[in-house]
Amino acid sequence: MKKFILGQKDRMTQIFDEDGFAVPATVINISKNIITQIKNIEKNGYNSVQVATEEQKESRLGKAIKGHLKGAYKFVKEFRVDNSSEYKIGDEISLDIFKAGDMVEISSISKGKGFQGGVKLHGFSGGRRSHGNKHAEREVGSIGAGTTPSRVWKGKKMPGRMGSDRITIKGLKIAKIDLENSRIFVKGAIAGKPGTLVEISKTSA
Repeated sequence: MKKFILGQKDRMTQIFDEDGFAVPATVINISKNIITQIKNIEKNGYNSVQVATEEQKESRLGKAIKGHLKGAYKFVKEFRVDNSSEYKIGDEISLDIFKAGDMVEISSISKGKGFQGGVKLHGFSGGRRSHGNKHAEREVGSIGAGTTPSRVWKGKKMPGRMGSDRITIKGLKIAKIDLENSRIFVKGAIAGKPGTLVEISKTSA
């Protein structure tokens, strides 16, 4: 049975392991997770469970989404499962399905960095700093091949939007679980800024 839960990234900190060594960890806050929809192979072509979390004002939602969720939630995500009949709409997913030492997979949206040039975005070296170079230190340089083919090759690395990508990191270890404050401490860093939605999943053996 697959284990999954939604949370929000908080901050990075450090905790100490059994041997007294400092372990860098990311704090993830867990709010109430409610199952809002179940899909199956017969009706939808695949098995999945839709989960909603983080309650908010009803005025921020339209009637259609309010009726579907049977409540006002900020985040909604879907998790693929092997057998969706094991779940029921309205059930709450509890944090205690995970324990310290579990290896999990975490997906989140990375920080947005706006429009960036080739040097920052792709690691271009830029132009040289001498021999008459005036304003071309961070320019991309030549992007075409002249008369043939008289166009820019498809896939050429160019300046553009950086960040705001979905990043999935596998093999992360849960260092500690704080049931009293509904928090998970994951060893290492995960993508995103504080408040970013985090999807945590684990396929049990």
